[in-house]
Amino acid sequence: MAQMLSPDSWQYRALNAVTPGLSYLADALIDLTRAGHPVVAGAADLQYSNGLNRYAEAYPDRYVQFGIAEQNMVSAAAGLATTGMMPFVATFASFLGLLCCEQIRMDVAYARLPVRLVGHHTGISLGFYGTSHHATEDISAMRAIAGLTVVSPADGAQLAAAVKASVDWPEPIYFRIGRGRDPQVYADGCPFTFGRAVRHSQGSDLNLVACGITVSAALEAAERLRARGYSVGVIDMPTIKPLDREAVLDAARRAPLLMTVEEHNVLGGLGSAVAEVLAESGAGARLRRHGIYDEYSLIAPPTTLYAHYKLDGPGVEQVALELLAA
Repeated sequence: MAQMLSPDSWQYRALNAVTPGLSYLADALIDLTRAGHPVVAGAADLQYSNGLNRYAEAYPDRYVQFGIAEQNMVSAAAGLATTGMMPFVATFASFLGLLCCEQIRMDVAYARLPVRLVGHHTGISLGFYGTSHHATEDISAMRAIAGLTVVSPADGAQLAAAVKASVDWPEPIYFRIGRGRDPQVYADGCPFTFGRAVRHSQGSDLNLVACGITVSAALEAAERLRARGYSVGVIDMPTIKPLDREAVLDAARRAPLLMTVEEHNVLGGLGSAVAEVLAESGAGARLRRHGIYDEYSLIAPPTTLYAHYKLDGPGVEQVALELLAA
């Protein structure tokens, strides 16, 4: 049974009112449950930080509050999947993708169980919480686990579409999502296909390949660069594994320069995945990997950090201009 916190507990309910993206995960799970799918949801004492309190209120018998026991939550989700249930479990990405790596590898992926792992507040979005809570290595760790699909939606609408599409996806999935204040990129009800990129535009000078919250920044940067006279395209790569190789190769054929943009270490993340495709294919496009340059991120408000690491629109534009001028 769900164990809900008091309405007076901290300021969670007030915070939820200004983080609309938090509702998408729970609402998608509610829709799936109403449609008859054997969904069960769980959180590690963070149901108000990921919006699953909404699901718990709607289906208290389908929700498990695991407390601060993330590794146990993942193993329990694996056990639930063996009984025919469709478990979705969520906690901070820094805990899920790193602390629980062993349980994800052995209990979930090795057994090829259809568990849906939702790592929220990815990258540097937890700001003042610091290095222990920042998740800038999780893509690298998760995409190295055999049989595990890695998805980084651009916003809540794309997350909801991916969650609903996961009903027919046989592999375990690691969803990497933001903090619920992500800029809106897609309309509600947008289509989603695992392993398929979303091509917003194609450029003949430069193509930007982004995932997660940086999709919005890439779109803004592309508009700024076009105003300067450059032909710049934007590709959203929500599925980092399996990667849409053809989208990468097509972008490399159309422009001499590619630039990946991610809220993650440039080692092992989206940039590395794109680099592998280019190297193995012999494509001649030059690649710039932009993100966190192999360092532990600073502690500050998220928007300040995005600007500092040049992961907002103006910052991406600046890095792209350096690449274009090189």
